[in-house]
Amino acid sequence: MEKTSGNLKALATRPIGHLLWEYSLPAVVGMVVMSLYNVVDRIFIGRGVGADAIAGLAITFPVTNVCTAIGVLIGAGAAARVSIMLGQKDYRGAQLVLGNSLVLILINAVIYLTFFAIFIDDILMAFGASANTLPYARDFIVYLFPGMLVMNVMYSLNNVMRASGYPQQAMITMFIGAGCNVILAPIFIFVLKMGIKGAAIATDISMTIGMVFVLYHFFKPTSTVRFTRGIYRLRWHIIWSIVAIGAAPSIVNFTSSAINIIINRTLYAYGGDIAIGAVGIFTTYTSLLCMVVVGICQGVQPILGYNYGAGLRHRLKRAFWLSTLAGTVVTSTGAAVGILFPDIIAMAFTTDSELIAATVNSLHISLLAFWVVGFQIVSTTLFQSIGKAGKSIFLSLIRQVIFLIPLLLTLPRMYGLNGVWASFPTSDLFATVVTIMMVAWQFRTLSRENRLNPTAQI
Repeated sequence: MEKTSGNLKALATRPIGHLLWEYSLPAVVGMVVMSLYNVVDRIFIGRGVGADAIAGLAITFPVTNVCTAIGVLIGAGAAARVSIMLGQKDYRGAQLVLGNSLVLILINAVIYLTFFAIFIDDILMAFGASANTLPYARDFIVYLFPGMLVMNVMYSLNNVMRASGYPQQAMITMFIGAGCNVILAPIFIFVLKMGIKGAAIATDISMTIGMVFVLYHFFKPTSTVRFTRGIYRLRWHIIWSIVAIGAAPSIVNFTSSAINIIINRTLYAYGGDIAIGAVGIFTTYTSLLCMVVVGICQGVQPILGYNYGAGLRHRLKRAFWLSTLAGTVVTSTGAAVGILFPDIIAMAFTTDSELIAATVNSLHISLLAFWVVGFQIVSTTLFQSIGKAGKSIFLSLIRQVIFLIPLLLTLPRMYGLNGVWASFPTSDLFATVVTIMMVAWQFRTLSRENRLNPTAQI
């Protein structure tokens, strides 16, 4: 416990820049490694199976986003609650959050996987599958179902591991799973000739290996937060505290599913299966960049939550601005690379000349305002980390629902296929204006709280 106390004390005493590096680097590496599950699958599928398979894989994005949303709902919420409780020295409360989150993960996974298994063909057709892409989409998602449950457990508890003071261990567990996938995917796809099914099976096995290492951490008696008797009975106030905070990042993934459906159907109407294949590559590239920013946010979240719980407002503000700078550098660099070298990105996933041309066009337009996305993601994490669930949820909605959906329904009517791509940067700019106003208001509120409570420094 001495080492544990030292880990927690560091959140309140060490320089913010050093803490952000210590916590965010493992988280970033972990999220990039996690993204490699998808990137590796899509590269091998695109080159080993073909353009229709890439389009079929894009059709499955809304389904996998629902799986991710469940994991984020519980994992992000549990991690934020654990950070705040540890900052308040409420160790028993942190234990209860861990136990309740595990039970919630299993219950929710069983419900949504049962629903998907019964209606999968109808769901994929509604999501934009055609006669050419449906077989690929079905083969991949059906074989991936076991891995979805495993991913929920691994991802959610990995967040709690990081939030309780073990960023390096959290990174290592992600490395183990993704490393296995890099090795297994080409074996199942090319050597065993299993095609898109093989990619899903390799992912299932790799995630299971990673999950075992995560669970092992929480069974160790030396862990800050660990599995023990009496923490698994569901308590409604704990469930609500988890869901309320985790709702914002979860809504991002849920709305991504709805957005993907609209995008896929609109793209099919204006550009056919090739356009859907292009958005599959575009989404893979931008998701990888966003995962880097999410890693930064996962690293800063314990710092924000602990220092907010401890009343150290000045440290909270510095952590926010440093993470905002880091996130903006990532999205700005990614946007520049995507706009300047779109053909290189496209050729990494496919050799089909028509799909390469469609992808180049999509990247040129869609990434024009992507540089502001880092600030938006970090701002949502700020509100999530300090328990402002309503504001965090609202910020999660403005970019993907309030602005993007109307734009997707109007711009394509005026500009055709390019109107779909133009919806993304337009939505990003509108959402950024709102985000700036909300962050400025929140910091004024924190300053006012500090004047009323001088013990909370700023």
